[in-house]
Amino acid sequence: MKILITGTAGFIGYHLAERLISDGYDVVGLDSINDYYDIRVKFGRLERSGISQSSLEYNKLYQSDKYKNYKFIKLNLEDKENLSDLFKKEKFDAVCNLAAQAGVRYSLTNPDVYIKSNISGFMNILEDCRHNDVKNLVYASSSSVYGMNEEYPFSIHHNVDHPVSLYAASKKSNELMAHCYSHLYGICTTGLRFFTVYGPWGRPDMALFLFTKAIIEGRPIDVFNNGQMRRDFTYIDDIVEGIVRVIKKPAKPNPEWTGKDPDPGTSVAPYRIYNIGSNKPVLLMDFIQTIENCLGVEAKKNMLPLQPGDVPASHADVTDLMNDMGYKPETTVKEGIKKFLEWYIDFYNIKIKLREI
Repeated sequence: MKILITGTAGFIGYHLAERLISDGYDVVGLDSINDYYDIRVKFGRLERSGISQSSLEYNKLYQSDKYKNYKFIKLNLEDKENLSDLFKKEKFDAVCNLAAQAGVRYSLTNPDVYIKSNISGFMNILEDCRHNDVKNLVYASSSSVYGMNEEYPFSIHHNVDHPVSLYAASKKSNELMAHCYSHLYGICTTGLRFFTVYGPWGRPDMALFLFTKAIIEGRPIDVFNNGQMRRDFTYIDDIVEGIVRVIKKPAKPNPEWTGKDPDPGTSVAPYRIYNIGSNKPVLLMDFIQTIENCLGVEAKKNMLPLQPGDVPASHADVTDLMNDMGYKPETTVKEGIKKFLEWYIDFYNIKIKLREI
């Protein structure tokens, strides 16, 4: 099977590519390598996968120096013509779309880029799947789509029509667009709502990365909602395992679905939605304390109100993932944070000894 993974210079995409490569799949990775966050981390991920060129030409397919079954191309999803040429040339059996403009807060100040990448770019993916007979599309949605929903845990069967950020709205749009293509063209589409992913090679704009950097440098950390937020932190390896299982099991129609009582998470079309989360929300202050305990340093804290676009809590109901895929994330926050910190001090060559917790 040949699989296109978009976003392979990104956090989840890098880890998924490594897993599928090791499993023996032929993988083509794609990424625009934008400067939304420190590109040293992005190039570091690529180098780990054998894409070692320091200056990658646009729209050129590179063979990995490390893996015979991995190629990489620097390309924007919005580049309709070149993306279409890639699909025609490579003839993919499946696509996993993880490329997107990330970040809730960034969408408040730079909304245009979310429309271009997350909606127009995703439209191009759908069209290329349609015209190149790709029958299995897995794509990243987000727990952000639950928006103003206050019924916990968040279920794929809940209504999600009240997002509180443009980022969330763009991800909800992806789900709606995917359903159209499942209904009209029989493409099996599966949307995955990820819950606060963390781990080695993580994103520098995420809380764990920001907290760790500030604490080590002796700077105060910003603690929003006065630390009373709860997040369903999910370790990267658990996310990847969920994605791999979904890729191997394309979406099928739900024969019990009815338009008189429509289920948002399934359809009469080959369309599915799954949550991938730990199902164990953690209080933000406890999360911070685990970092402090590992580093042996108490953080200086700026206690702040909830930010616009944020939600006070997230909690994944993973019943459908368990029933359909036989899987549930199990990595504890203590295990995951320690593994991240081990990577962080190695990557940035920091002379510090972690404490056992």
